[in-house]
Amino acid sequence: MTAKKTPLYNAHVKRGGRIVEFAGFLMPVQFSGILDEHKTVREKVGLFDVSHMGEIEITGPRALGFADFLVTNNARKLEDGQICYTVACNEAGKVLDDLLVYRFSPERVLLVVNAVNTDKIFSHVTEMKWDDVQVTNRTAEIAQIAIQGPLSRELVTKTPAFSTVKEKIKELPYYRFFSFDLNGSEAVLSRTGYTGELGFEVYVKSEVAEGLWDELLDSGKELGVKPIGLGARDTLRFEASFCLYGHELDEETSPLEAGLSWLVKLKKERFIGKEALLKEKEEGPKRKLVGFELSGRQIARQGFPVKIDGSVVGSVTSGTFAPTLGKSLAMAYVARDKAMDDASYYIEVRGKDISARKVPLPFYKSRAGEH
Repeated sequence: MTAKKTPLYNAHVKRGGRIVEFAGFLMPVQFSGILDEHKTVREKVGLFDVSHMGEIEITGPRALGFADFLVTNNARKLEDGQICYTVACNEAGKVLDDLLVYRFSPERVLLVVNAVNTDKIFSHVTEMKWDDVQVTNRTAEIAQIAIQGPLSRELVTKTPAFSTVKEKIKELPYYRFFSFDLNGSEAVLSRTGYTGELGFEVYVKSEVAEGLWDELLDSGKELGVKPIGLGARDTLRFEASFCLYGHELDEETSPLEAGLSWLVKLKKERFIGKEALLKEKEEGPKRKLVGFELSGRQIARQGFPVKIDGSVVGSVTSGTFAPTLGKSLAMAYVARDKAMDDASYYIEVRGKDISARKVPLPFYKSRAGEH
């Protein structure tokens, strides 16, 4: 199958982005270099093309109740203009996707899902559909740009496209959003992100995306804004210890194992996977997601074995040399009874056992909600 192009593909090629295939899309992995881009987002502001993400709209008189049934978190308790992070599970309590739920009104809800899972979640939602509910896949018509970093609010408020909503932007709380008119069509700005820094995400019609991208880069020249690729997106989310689907989360993993029990509202009347998760909570998850610091600079990749006394007790989900922290770090699933603070751990890296110590997650404390 031919890889798709986002509405910003030409903008990336024009600025020298190194293009790779990711989740069925041709995406920039880097522009100026992963380390430089990572530093830009931690210290200034960067722009990400996240138009590969999926947008599934639920409308109708029972839209909010249906969304609540699909996910583990309390979507029903959202106010208009509020967002929740959550997971959608199958009946076995395993993760189909981690996603955002945007409540526009009780009769209009937007699910923002991972690119790799868009078709799967759309099929799942359609299959579960209630009467009086309509489900529409809006992915192809919507572009999404993430504006991330300590100077992101300054960049958005000085960009002409947002001139009519500057005061709203200054007051926008974490995990809230609003709609506004952009060139005669609806745009949505939310205070969300995947970097651990202050940030915003804007959803616009595909045809206006490139113009907005260029306008943001032009407006942010004095702030040091840069386009950022997938490489730095991953190192930034990894430092903040955010789960990535296909690494920390998949259909063999429960949210309780992943340390996401705060997203699982077992007192809710019903949601898909509730019975399985109630049972798992009672018995205790079999695995635990833990953090490791490796000695030296070698990098532990997904699937590398975690050992105690030569026996494999777990497996790495993500690992890299963390640029902000200057350490080789890894996240891994470890058998619950082996996840001890004082154990002598080793991670096998290309046939050689490297000593590692268990460290708390997150590696980098998110600053996204502080400002």
